[in-house]
Amino acid sequence: MLPQEIIRRKRDGLVLSEAEIAHMVTGLVDGSISEGQAAAFAMAIFFQGMDLSERIALTLSMMNSGRVMTWEDIDGPVVDKHSTGGVGDTVSLMLAPIVAGCGVHVPMISGRGLGHTGGTMDKMASIPGYQVTPDPGLFRTVVREIGCAVIGQTADLAPADGRLYAIRDVTATVESIPLITASILSKKLAAGLDGLVMDVKFGNGAFMADRPAAQELADALVEVATGAGLPTRAILTDMSQPLASAAGNACEVRYAIDYLTGVRREPRMHAVTMDLAAAMLQIAGVAASEPEARAAVEVSLDQRAPEIFAAMVTALGGPSDLLQDPERHLDRAPVTRVVTAQRAGQVAAIDARGVGLVVVTLGGGRTQPTQEIDPGVGVVDLAEVGSEVGPDQPLGVIWARSTADADLAEAQLRQCYAITDPATAG
Repeated sequence: MLPQEIIRRKRDGLVLSEAEIAHMVTGLVDGSISEGQAAAFAMAIFFQGMDLSERIALTLSMMNSGRVMTWEDIDGPVVDKHSTGGVGDTVSLMLAPIVAGCGVHVPMISGRGLGHTGGTMDKMASIPGYQVTPDPGLFRTVVREIGCAVIGQTADLAPADGRLYAIRDVTATVESIPLITASILSKKLAAGLDGLVMDVKFGNGAFMADRPAAQELADALVEVATGAGLPTRAILTDMSQPLASAAGNACEVRYAIDYLTGVRREPRMHAVTMDLAAAMLQIAGVAASEPEARAAVEVSLDQRAPEIFAAMVTALGGPSDLLQDPERHLDRAPVTRVVTAQRAGQVAAIDARGVGLVVVTLGGGRTQPTQEIDPGVGVVDLAEVGSEVGPDQPLGVIWARSTADADLAEAQLRQCYAITDPATAG
């Protein structure tokens, strides 16, 4: 088979066979498909889409492009959660230890930042010494003995997706339901899960701009996962503003630590975390009802989750006192810029995608697949919709490497906020 002919067929809107899809996936792994061909294949899918049979075939081919895990040595359910990505979406860092504290094993294999959204893998990589791609034996041991491990996609797990994922990031082919579905589910199927909960985001800070598009993606994920044998349920989350008041890698780890230790639990973040945790317990079969699941989750958060998170960090090479002294270990860019609104008023709307791009501009995200990112830059103390802002109530605080970077980010951040006049606020 010729790759260019397969690309042409998809470009022209034809349905690809399992063999054609498998040929392209194999080529992604062995290098016989060039970077340009991979990008063209992704773009053809972006514009022409895929039917259910193609989506299942692409997902299973990508799953089988590397190692497929099993968990026979673990006593109890193995469940994971995946988010389609958003700005300030720090949920995974808290969710894994919370659910592990309820007796569910969580092997969370996460992605890196994609487009304007931050990646859980990049956030964990900002912890000094933390092994985001441990060897399979260590990963298995940590999941079995501690209950969870949050790692990045390893080279031998759905390697076809690893290459395509990086190409999509820089070729404007992120927002494709077939590609998102195959990317997510190939990794989750390869992880040998008993169940999966999907957090599908919508709004200007998500890849799905509106709720109907997010519902379409959620339905596709559940349909393809079920067709491939993985019980899955999806929850929709509004991302019309950053989910956390922090966006960036190390600063989001700080945020997660504050949440786990009870220093700060912002209402919107807490609600989403509780919803997802309860859904994971139900799909795992350890809670018969939502009220029962929520009660168990609250106990775990208050009593067990911080200890489990700390144990996981230490087991994967991070500092043993991270929770006690995060400032000692987590990088922070040296230039601090407090950004105030040009007039006092109330926040009417936020361009969450724009906030994510501020982080990318600062160096906390990628513009090329192999680019190294800066873990210490970001924006913290972001004002939310409905907040009063003015000279003493800033829009946010920028962490930058230079004054020039801070100047550019400040101008960008101001553009992300729509402020009502004081006379009409409220």
